[in-house]
Amino acid sequence: MYAKRTIKNTMLTIQSFTFNPFQENTYLVINEQKECLIVDPGMLEHHENQKIVAFIEQNKLVPKKIINTHAHIDHILGVDYLKQKFNLEFGLHQLELPVLSGAMGSAAIFGFNFSAVPKVDFYISEKESIVFGDDELELRFVPGHSPGSILFYSKANKFAISGDALFQGSIGRTDLPGGDSDTLISSIQTQIYALPDDTIIYSGHGPSTTVGTEKRNNPFVRG
Repeated sequence: MYAKRTIKNTMLTIQSFTFNPFQENTYLVINEQKECLIVDPGMLEHHENQKIVAFIEQNKLVPKKIINTHAHIDHILGVDYLKQKFNLEFGLHQLELPVLSGAMGSAAIFGFNFSAVPKVDFYISEKESIVFGDDELELRFVPGHSPGSILFYSKANKFAISGDALFQGSIGRTDLPGGDSDTLISSIQTQIYALPDDTIIYSGHGPSTTVGTEKRNNPFVRG
């Protein structure tokens, strides 16, 4: 998955879906070769599984990996289904393992039908980049909402998938195990607000926004 090679950085397309009672955003990052990365699959119901699979198959996409910004229950509900459906590997930051291990308890609290915690096949490190096809996603470490939260950034295509670190007009909650408000604010200021103002932020919930918009208007963290 991690390689030293010449990166052309072609056009990437983002396709978003909103799943489960938490209205979680699942993303496909699609390159010009019709390969895709699946980010934070949150499907809970059968019709949600059908929806994402139908899009992949109708557009003749080739899924390559599942990569997660973090491991809260609403972001991992569909991991095992897609692993089995497309024979995919699942990647996560190693610091998210305690969060992942608590997924069964979280599912029980919310009454979700969740039979097993997905197995992590590879670890995502902020010291690496994710390369697929002719494209590259830079990784930025943005803990605070959870201990191992990662942001996926495409400089060439001017977007970032931020998970639950930053939302339009808001920030991620920090009252869950492993959360810390000071750490999250620091992550936003040093890692997200350091990106160009025209960078589109695709969040884990709600509509997209831009770095510049949040720096000017976010009531929790101003740039």
